[in-house]
Amino acid sequence: MEEISNINAHLAERLRGLRAERGLTLDGLAERTGVSRSMISLIERGESSPTAVVLDKLAAGLGVTLASLFAEKENAGASPLARRAEQRVWRDPDSGYVRRNLSPPGFPSPIELVEVILPAGARVAYDTGRRSVGVNQQIWIIDGEIELGLGDETYQLSAGDCLCMDIERPTIFRNLSGQSARYLVALTTEAKPSNR
Repeated sequence: MEEISNINAHLAERLRGLRAERGLTLDGLAERTGVSRSMISLIERGESSPTAVVLDKLAAGLGVTLASLFAEKENAGASPLARRAEQRVWRDPDSGYVRRNLSPPGFPSPIELVEVILPAGARVAYDTGRRSVGVNQQIWIIDGEIELGLGDETYQLSAGDCLCMDIERPTIFRNLSGQSARYLVALTTEAKPSNR
C-alpha cells in the first residue's frame, strides 16, 4: 500500500489545486463544508490524515467525488491502462476501510471505479447531502455482506447484489458480519442545471 505520507501529500496538493481552481479561500471552503478552516489548512499542508467523512465533505464542497480526490488531474496524454500495482490505495484512519482507485490515473473518462474493503464491524457514515454536481453511483458486492442505509431506507446486500444509489441523502455503510466485505463502486458525475 502506498505510504501514508505520500497519500497525504497527494491529497494536500489535490485539495489546494481544486480550491484554487474554484477561487475559494480556506474560509470559503470551510463555510461550504462545515470542516474547520484549521483542519482544511492542516490537510492542505499534508499534516493531517483526514477521515473519509471529512474528505467526503470537502469533495462535496468542491463539486467533485470522493474518488476524484485520490485521482490524478485529467491529462489527455495519460495511459488508458491502470496496472494493479500502480493503483492508489488509501485506508480510512477512523473505520479502517480500504479504498483502491481502479480507474487509470489522469485518463479522461466519465466513469470512476473504486474497490472498497470494509472490515468486519466497521461503520462509515456520510451526511453531506446536496452537491453541486449530480453523482450517479452503483455498488456491486463482490465478497461478504454489508448493510447500507440511504436516508430512511436500509438495504441488506450480499455477494452478487448491485444497488443504484442517490448519494444526496445521508448514507451509512455497515459491516455487521464477522468478516470483511469487498465491493465495487462505479460512479459518474454530471453538472446540475442551475436554479434561477
